Amino acid sequence: MTSDLRRQLILGAAKRCFARHGYAGTTTKSVAAAAAISEALLFKHFPSKAALYAEILTEECETDPDFEVLLSQEPSTATLVMLMAGMVRHFLGIADGPNEEEEQRLRLMASSHLDDGEFARLLYAKIDDLIGAKFVDSLVTAVASGDAVRLIAAPRDLFWFAHHTVLMAALTRLPSVPCVPYGTAASLERQLSEFILRGIGLTDAAIACYLDHELSQPPARPATAESA
Repeated sequence: MTSDLRRQLILGAAKRCFARHGYAGTTTKSVAAAAAISEALLFKHFPSKAALYAEILTEECETDPDFEVLLSQEPSTATLVMLMAGMVRHFLGIADGPNEEEEQRLRLMASSHLDDGEFARLLYAKIDDLIGAKFVDSLVTAVASGDAVRLIAAPRDLFWFAHHTVLMAALTRLPSVPCVPYGTAASLERQLSEFILRGIGLTDAAIACYLDHELSQPPARPATAESA
């Protein structure tokens, strides 16, 4: 069996284990048993349970048709707004929606920062690989077209500033009684989107031109990797 086939076999077994037992209840030993291989062989492909889980989330994201549509867009101001507003909508949807699996992933991401950070580091790297370049290219295009001003911060840093802002806002809404009384999800979505777009340098004219259109679109099924 080739290395790629073995890797897919392990991932398939891991998906079944995570679906049945959750992240906490799954071990690399149980995944190896489900794949009918030794744990040592599993570690040759994936160094940890966190690496396995991060890879599964990335694969799910890559096969999401809505995410494929986003990645197919040419770098532009419209694409930049689509990416940022979509990220806001996704995170707030996790906090306010009924999807317990997505909520647990968000909790896992938060707890990783208080533990060894392994899962968070892995998922941040996956997110950067998936959409980091699209963000940077779109921001550069927006600056060149006059829709944004060039800021001192590096474009990649601006992406993470935006990501962490919306991640924290979502975490405040996870308890049954939100930690901060922001108001309705709809008003928070607009305010947070505007805050982030201004923070990465978009002009008020560009925000007015593109954000209303983007927020008027029907909610898409969220891309899984952005739940990090």
